[in-house]
Amino acid sequence: MRTDTIFSPITLGAIELANRVVMSPMTRDRAGPADEPNAIMVEYYRQRASAGLIVTEGTQPTAEGKGYWRTPGIYTQQQIDGWAKVAEAVHAEGGKIVMQLMHTGRVVVPANRGYEADIIAPSALPCPALVPGPDGTPVPTAMPRALAADELPMIAEQYATAARNARTAGLDGVELHCSSGYLINQFLNPASNKRDDEFGGDAQGRVRFPVMVAKAMADAIGADRVGIRISPGNPYNGMDPIDAHDSFSAFLTALTEENSGHAFAYVHLADIKLEDMDAPAFVRQHWTGPIILNNMLTLDTANQALTNHVAEAVSFGRPFLANPDLVERFREGAPLAKPDYSLLYQGEERGYIDYPPYQAA
Repeated sequence: MRTDTIFSPITLGAIELANRVVMSPMTRDRAGPADEPNAIMVEYYRQRASAGLIVTEGTQPTAEGKGYWRTPGIYTQQQIDGWAKVAEAVHAEGGKIVMQLMHTGRVVVPANRGYEADIIAPSALPCPALVPGPDGTPVPTAMPRALAADELPMIAEQYATAARNARTAGLDGVELHCSSGYLINQFLNPASNKRDDEFGGDAQGRVRFPVMVAKAMADAIGADRVGIRISPGNPYNGMDPIDAHDSFSAFLTALTEENSGHAFAYVHLADIKLEDMDAPAFVRQHWTGPIILNNMLTLDTANQALTNHVAEAVSFGRPFLANPDLVERFREGAPLAKPDYSLLYQGEERGYIDYPPYQAA
């Protein structure tokens, strides 16, 4: 039995963490008018830099990758410059930060963009879920265009370019978002992938494009700076939960160093507690690298996961909202503040950077 705790250091790929507390990605809708990180975003991430690793909110790798209101990008110089300020602030506090690359694919409300751009997906099937528009009211998404097979290498290279841009901005790596019904998940899942070419059909076909993207990112910045975010069975945005075993066993197996030729930094697992799947054990069966475990953890259950070799690190989302000093509170056994959920996606500074540390609370 291991004796690691959340306060023990660890290295994930090329990234050395001072502790095993990871801040999970959370959309907050605070980016500037050009989808650039602004001053309050810099402060938000700086405040939380005592985490061993911060994973940023989902960031669109291209203009076509945006589906939500005021989410940041990483494809213009202005956006790169904004992220450079975020990375500098986090590093100045001794933290590490990676960028989650999130292409929403078909999950697009055009009014959220403020510009004209293509809406793409593996198949011409709209997302069945409603998505918040600019005023927060859920509305139907737009009809996507099915990508042609010869376009897919270009899309993979766009991800690779985004990864290079993140490193240019000074971030320590990137995380590929492969869940929540976004583009990569849309290829993995049979509910959204009805293709009859080599990128569709059975699980081996459906994983081909996601693996192409992961490899392109690894070739661009080194696999040891690329993480993979998954949530098998998550039905969000119209995904079919029934196919979790086939899709994700094929995907994880293809990404192992033995099969891909790349030693990726980690798999970030959001465990939704499926009745027919022990997700951490499932990932261990098909994946040989480090695991970051996520979803509804407490200090005790997080430490248990580390002690029992369920994961190498643990990530927290909602506790970081109102507790920028979460690691210190865990260390001192201090109570956790509760966030104002009405300010998750609005309020600018309020409910974003105005939560005090415990000593000042």
